[in-house]
Parts: sequence; C-alpha cells; structure tokens
Amino acid sequence: MTNLSTEQQPEGRFVKGIYLLPNLFTTAGIFSGFYAIIAAMKGLYSYAAMTIFIAMIADGLDGRVARLTNTTSAFGAEYDSLADIVAFGVAPAVTAYSWSLHLFGKIGWLIAFFFVAAGALRLARFNVHVDDETQDKRFFCGLPIPAAAGVVTSMMWVSHINKINGLGGHLALLLITILAAGLMVSNVKYFSFKDFDFKGNVPFVAILIVVLLFVAIAIDPPSILFIGFFIYLLSGPIYFLRYYLKKKN
Repeated sequence: MTNLSTEQQPEGRFVKGIYLLPNLFTTAGIFSGFYAIIAAMKGLYSYAAMTIFIAMIADGLDGRVARLTNTTSAFGAEYDSLADIVAFGVAPAVTAYSWSLHLFGKIGWLIAFFFVAAGALRLARFNVHVDDETQDKRFFCGLPIPAAAGVVTSMMWVSHINKINGLGGHLALLLITILAAGLMVSNVKYFSFKDFDFKGNVPFVAILIVVLLFVAIAIDPPSILFIGFFIYLLSGPIYFLRYYLKKKN
C-alpha cells in the first residue's frame, strides 16, 4: 500500500509527495498484472499465471512495508485498489478468456467481464467498510479478489500444464470463474487471518509445517496453489452453512 505524505510548512503551505518504497511494491503489482495480460495474449499461459502470483506477493508486501515504515494513507489505499483490479481482476479474466472462455463465444467474454466487474465491486465495498469499527476484522465480507484470482489462475495453470484441453476442462474453468465472481460480491464470510500473531512465539511444529508447505509448492506449484485457493474458496460457504444450521437449531 503506498502513501501520500502531507507536511504543513511554517508559512501554512502543504508539500505533497509519494513515499517511494511502498509505492514501488504497488507499481510492481501493476507491472506484473500488465505483463500477465501481454503473456496471455501471446499464448504464454504459464508465464501469465506466474506473474499474477508474483503480483500477489507484491500486494502482500506493500501494505506491510507501509505499516512498518509508518507511511500508510488514503492515497496508498486507492492506489493499491487500482493495482488490484489490474493484477487480480483484468489479468486473470483475460488469461482465462484467452486460454478457454473464448471457446464459448459471447457467453465466454461476458463471464470474463462479470469476473472483472465483481472484483471492482468487491474492492469498492472493502474500501467503504475498511474503517468501519462495527465490522468484525476477523472476517472478510465476500471472497477477497486475490483469492478469486488465485483459484481461477491456478486452475487454468493446472489445466494448461497437464494438457487438459477437453470440453470438461473448459467447462470447469467457466464454472469456477462464475463461482469465484459470485462469491466476491456475496455476503459470505471468509477468514481474514488478521488475528494471527506473527510476532509471537509459535511451536516448533508450526515452522516445520511452513517448510513442508514451501517444499510442496516447489515440487508442483500449480497443483498445490490450486488446492490451497480452492479450499479457501470453499471455506466461506462451509462456514456460512455451519453458522446457518447452528442458528436454526
């Protein structure tokens, strides 16, 4: 997340500038998303998928760097949202359309547009409620757009790597794109993991699990990433169903 520095001078004037470090990470996210679009248009789908996940890393770092350096601002939030819609809205939609959805004609590009529009609406709703103290910070309202991009992109990547080019594979990507888009604009709750204490002590087994996770991703990045994002996508409806049944009983 980038920032706008506003400092009042003794004579009453305001000098404005942009903090460089967090701004670089956000710009890297936009660059990665734009590169993914170009790669998808050229048929380089693996490169497109990898750069979208690189954008996720940059998106995770910019906000943390801004908080650590005390450079957060409204400008940073807006710039970060613009980066997100490029990297996690337009880029996955174009990649999915170029690889598969174009086979469905008009329906295909309308579904790709639905994904982009849902992502934009999801970001707008998040920005409106980000400072609302009544919101439960443990949960997101709707599937976060990086997770939606992750499940669509990783599914396309798995299908492309394993040459799953039949009708079943294309239909599966179409349905998962619709599902991810719908969940973004839904009221389904998703864990935000904001209550995790990353600064505190953790058991030794936790570090071991993290190491094993990195090993698993290194062995088969597309499959492991798809499994992880798909489980997170399902976690919202499962939690909603459990909450509904508990409330009903």
